[in-house]
Order: sequence, then C-alpha cells, then structure tokens
Amino acid sequence: MSSVFKSAVARHASEESMRPTQAQAEDAVRLLIAWAGDDPTREGLVDTPARVARSYAELFSGYNEDPRTHLTRTFEETGGYDDLIVLSNIRVVSCCEHHMLPVIGRAHVGYLPGNRVVGISKLARVVAGFSRRLQIQEKLTTDIANAIQDSLEPRGVGVVIEAEHSCMTLRGVDTPGSMLTTSRLLGRMRDDPQTREEFLSLVRQARA
Repeated sequence: MSSVFKSAVARHASEESMRPTQAQAEDAVRLLIAWAGDDPTREGLVDTPARVARSYAELFSGYNEDPRTHLTRTFEETGGYDDLIVLSNIRVVSCCEHHMLPVIGRAHVGYLPGNRVVGISKLARVVAGFSRRLQIQEKLTTDIANAIQDSLEPRGVGVVIEAEHSCMTLRGVDTPGSMLTTSRLLGRMRDDPQTREEFLSLVRQARA
C-alpha cells in the first residue's frame, strides 16, 4: 500500500470520526423547520428530517469517494487512434456552496489521448463524483479537467459546463433561465487554436 494511499485512508477515517450522526442531521432539519415557522412534529413533517438527511446523503455522496479512481483502468489497444474524444451532455447535479441550493446542468468533456484511453462511462462517473459536493461551478470545472490530465496524461483536456443556479433563479435576482458557462482547457486544447476550435465546435453541435 503506497504512502499516499495510506494517508488518504487515514484522512478519510479521521473525517468520518468527526462527521455528525444521522440522528444529529435529522435534529438539525427539525430545527430549521421550526425556525421557518412550522411544527416539525405535525403529521406532514414528522418524517421529513429523515427524508432530507437521506436525500442530502445522495446529493453529497461525492465526499465519500475520490473520483480519480474511476480513471485508473485504461486501455492502450486503440488501433493508433489519436484524435479527439468528446463525451457531451453529461448531466450535472451539484449544490451551490453559498446557499446550498441545486445547480443543474450538463458537462462536455474531451481529451486528446496520448498512449491510452479510458472507458467513456468513467468520464461520466468522474463528473458525477466531483459534482456531488458543495462548491462553485468554476472549481467543479477545474477539478474535472485536472483529474483527467493528472490520471491519463493526455495531450490536451477540455471541459465545458453549462448550468442553472437555483440561487439565481429561485431567489435573489430571480432570473429564471439564466445559465452559467465555465470552461477549462489544458495542453493542446488550450495552446493549439485548431484543436481548441475542433473541441468547441463539437460542444456547440452537442448543444443544438
């Protein structure tokens, strides 16, 4: 077992020991219900704390994994393929770290392979793993791109995310339909205009 892996296991164990229990999470939800002005013991709300805790466990499941592990199994028998690989319209479900409200959108992920490729489902799992956390979209975009670059060592990586932020559409400035677009380009995807335009063109086609 490598020292890096041992450190990660120890850190995870330490974080687990500090994590509040299911019962404590449910008590927190009851407190919020009461703060909002309702009675957490009434019939329609009595089971709500447990439901909310379970839904949060799903929405924030990304804290329980290292998405990079999905990129460890790669394939070198590519028949000499060395052109762009792009997976588009990957569903993104995340939460804004400022208001804990949903961020819903789609990601377009591409890379220019070096000596190996990865199963396309693994790209979707990487997006899902990083998405299920509290964060801003800019960090999510960067984390996905950096994970692919570090794990696969391709000649270039491109990630574009388009998402609607509930903190913008349900409250505050109240602008339904507004979308935030972020991108992270690395290697030839950033430095070579032809490769960059090819990737962005494929993204535009997927949007249509």
